[in-house]
Formats: sequence, structure tokens, C-alpha cells
Amino acid sequence: MYRIVEKRVLNPQVKLMKILAPRIANKALPGQFIILRINENGERIPLTVADCDKEAGTVTIIFQEVGKTTLHLGQLKEGEFLLDFVGPLGVPSHFDGYKKAAVIGGGLGTAIAYPQAKALKERGVEVHAIIGFRSKELIMLEEEMRRSSSRLFITTDDGSNGNKGFVSDVLKALIESGEGYDLVIAIGPLIMMKVVSELTRPYGIKTVVSMNSTMVDGTGMCGCCRLSVGGKTKFACVDGPDFDGHLVDFDEAMRRSVMYRDEERRSLERHICRMEGMK
Repeated sequence: MYRIVEKRVLNPQVKLMKILAPRIANKALPGQFIILRINENGERIPLTVADCDKEAGTVTIIFQEVGKTTLHLGQLKEGEFLLDFVGPLGVPSHFDGYKKAAVIGGGLGTAIAYPQAKALKERGVEVHAIIGFRSKELIMLEEEMRRSSSRLFITTDDGSNGNKGFVSDVLKALIESGEGYDLVIAIGPLIMMKVVSELTRPYGIKTVVSMNSTMVDGTGMCGCCRLSVGGKTKFACVDGPDFDGHLVDFDEAMRRSVMYRDEERRSLERHICRMEGMK
């Protein structure tokens, strides 16, 4: 059993939890993930390791309540327990040899971009962080990203924070102004990562994307995270989740990502109905 030692609401849709898991906290590296199960009847879901505290023995996870399991997870309180919490899994990110990086987070992807930015800065890399959200109310991890970068840019789709636009707009302006990035990390919705990858392609800037959103089983057996990368079949959970953005077939990934949308919606509706019936 794994105890929830801290719980925070980051925005109306996203929650943060710190889980007491000393062995994982001691080994996890940026880019890796865990698999958790709430109880014996629960499904297994993968979540990226957002942060670790080796001294406290805690692992930080950040999740959006979008389905049955994440909704259930969000209802748990500090002091309660998870049945399973397994990891670290996946291939760690590699940061050697870089001098200047742009780290981009779109929405919930900011939770995954944060440990990347933090690790790069700790290695002496100059980091410019760009994070984007639909509106001001959804902005999260602003202070954490500010501490992990020398420059921070925050955009919103509706301009409610005074900076209307997309993360790709900011990146394009920075590149055209002469910022000599040798690495761009983009994490967020598939379409955002595709746009960023296409933007950096003509400049020959190494671009890394995280395909964690396609994962389900976390072991490579279910096949749901199957990708085409450079014309070869890869699995996000065992070969990634980081990949070269210039080699990923995003169109294929986007088609696959909506295959089970109706089933997921019905499962969530049934769960909410049962919850309301208990009141």
C-alpha cells in the first residue's frame, strides 16, 4: 500500500499528489513514469513522474480528471492509500551535450515538461520555458517553471492572461529573433507537438516529444501505444516515451488516439451515475 502524503488542486481540472514510495523516489529519472492501481477492482494507468524527493521518499504525480479512474483518484484524500504504485518505467530522457534549450508544455503537458526543464537547468543548460493553456484559470506550475528556466513565457488561447496565442507562436518568434537553441522539448497535445516539430524541422533543431499520452498498459503488451517512428514500429511505454519529433508519424498517432473515445465516455458516464445514486 502506498500512502498519499500530500494533495493539491492546481486548477479546476488538475490535481497533484505526493505518494510515499521511497524505492521509486530513489531511482526515478526525468522522462520515466509509474503505473498505479487504486484498488483491486481498479484499472492500471500510467502517469509521468513529475518530481521526486529522495530524502522524503515521495514521488509526485499530476493528473487531469478526464476518465473514470482519474476521477476516482481525484476523490482520494491525504492519508489514504493506493494499492499498487510501480516504477520507474520507461527510458529516461537524455540531456548530454546541449547548451541551450526551449522546453514547451501545452496544458497538462506542463506537468511533464517541468521535470525536463528542471533537469536541464541542473546540468547547466540555459533553459527558456514556454507554457500554454486555454485560459488564465488553467495556468499551473508557474513558479516551478520559473525556477527551472532563465526565461518563462506563458500564453493562453483566449488571451485572458494578457498573452494571447499558442506556444508555437512564441517559439517561432524566439527562433526568428536569433535564439540559438540546440534542443527543443515539446510535451502536450499531439497536434501541438506536431506543429512544433514541423516548425523546428527547417532549422535542424533537435526536437524531442513525449508520447506518454498514448500509453495504457505500460508494458508493451496491449499495443495501444504503438507508433510509427522513422518508418519503424515503436511502443511508447518500452521504447520511449521520448522520441525524435521529426520522425514520429503524428497523423497516425492522432487517428489511434480517438479509437476508444466513445467507450471511455460511456465508462465515465456509468461511474458518475453510480456515484450520484449513492448520495
